Amino acid sequence: LDSNPGPNHGSNLFAVMLTFQVLFILATVVSLAFAGKDYYKILQVKRSATAAEIKKAYRKLSMKYHPDKNPSPDAADKFAEISVAYDTLSNPEKREAFNKGGEEAVSKQEQMQNTPQQDPFSIFEHFGFGGGQRRQQQEQRRQQQEQRTPDVHIPVRVSLRQLYLGELLDVSYLRQVVCVEASSCQKNSKDCQGPGIKVRMQQLAPGFVQQVQVADASCVARGKAWKTNCKACPQGMTEEDEIQLTVDVQAGMKHGDTVKFEQVADEAVGHIPGDLVFVVNQIPHPHFERRGDDLHIHFPITLLESLVGFSKVIEHLDGHKVEIKRTDVTHCEQVISIKGEGMPKKGGRSGKEGRGDLVVTLSIDFPKKFTEAQKKLIKQAMSAK
Repeated sequence: LDSNPGPNHGSNLFAVMLTFQVLFILATVVSLAFAGKDYYKILQVKRSATAAEIKKAYRKLSMKYHPDKNPSPDAADKFAEISVAYDTLSNPEKREAFNKGGEEAVSKQEQMQNTPQQDPFSIFEHFGFGGGQRRQQQEQRRQQQEQRTPDVHIPVRVSLRQLYLGELLDVSYLRQVVCVEASSCQKNSKDCQGPGIKVRMQQLAPGFVQQVQVADASCVARGKAWKTNCKACPQGMTEEDEIQLTVDVQAGMKHGDTVKFEQVADEAVGHIPGDLVFVVNQIPHPHFERRGDDLHIHFPITLLESLVGFSKVIEHLDGHKVEIKRTDVTHCEQVISIKGEGMPKKGGRSGKEGRGDLVVTLSIDFPKKFTEAQKKLIKQAMSAK
C-alpha cells in the first residue's frame, strides 16, 4: 500500500473544488432566476416591516400610480404590481409562504386553498333531496364576504368651455380609512357571521330553537369582532385621511357623464371600499346651448342686413372666430348650419369630422318705427324694378 498521495493528488483536489464552485454559482443563478419579484422592494419596505408600515406604504404608492391619477403609460402595470405585493404581504399566511419560497410558494398555497372541496352530502342533491337551503346559505356567506361600502357620487360643476376643450381638475377628498392597526383590535367571536352580522338562538317553543341573524356593528368579519376601547386604534375602526385626485374632464363629455375612481370611497373593516364617482354637471352658457354634439346659438341681424345681406363673426367657446355670411334675403328664424364647428365627439376623430355642427338661428331685429322720409325711401326702393 502506497501511502504517498502522488503528484496527481493536488490537481484532482483542485478540480473537485473548482467543480463545487461552478455548481454553487449555477445554483445561485438558478435560484435568482426563479426567485420572482421582491414584494418588499416593490412596496419599498424592509422585510421586517410591520403590518402598519406595509399598509402605509401601499396607500402612498397606490395613490401615486393609480391609473386615473397617473397619466404615464406604465402606471396601470405598476399599480397592479403594487396591489399584488400588498395582497401578499398583508396576509400573514401568504407573507410567511413568500418569505420561505417567493412567488412560487404563494402560488402553490393559493392553488391548494382554491381547490374546491367535495361536499359529502352533494350526492343527495342529484336525487332531489335537499341542497337548496345549503346553497342559499353558501350564497349568503359569499355576499357577506363581499360587502362593499356605499359608492360616493360628487357633482362637478364645469363650464361649457371646459367641456369643449377638456381639462384636468385637481381635487382634495376627505375619506375614512381603516386604522392601520385594525388587526390588533380584533378578537375571535363565533357568533359573528360577517361585517355587521351576528347570529343568535331564539327559542320558539320548549325544545325548539331557531337561528336568526341580527345587526351588530361590533362584528367586522366572519368569526371576528372589534375590541372596545382598543388602544391601538384610539379613534375607532376608521380614521380620517385626505387624498389628492386628478379628475380628467375629457373634451366632448356631456352633462351627466362620470369619472370613476374604483375602491377610493370610505373604507370599513371587513368591507371592500366603494367607488368614488364624480358626476359632470354643466353650467348653462349665456349664448351657446348644447344639443348632443351640436352647438346652437341665436344671432340677431338688422332688417337692412336681412334684406341686402351681411358678413358677421361669432366668437367661439375657445375664442376662435367663425364667419357667417349671406348675400341674399334672410327670412326670420332662418337657420345656418356650419359643419364641424360644434362640440368634440367623445372618442371621435380629430379635426372637423370629429365634431358636431354649429347651428345658428338668425333673428331679425325690426325697428320700432320709421319716419315719413324713411317710408318714402323704402317704397321707392321696393317698387324699383
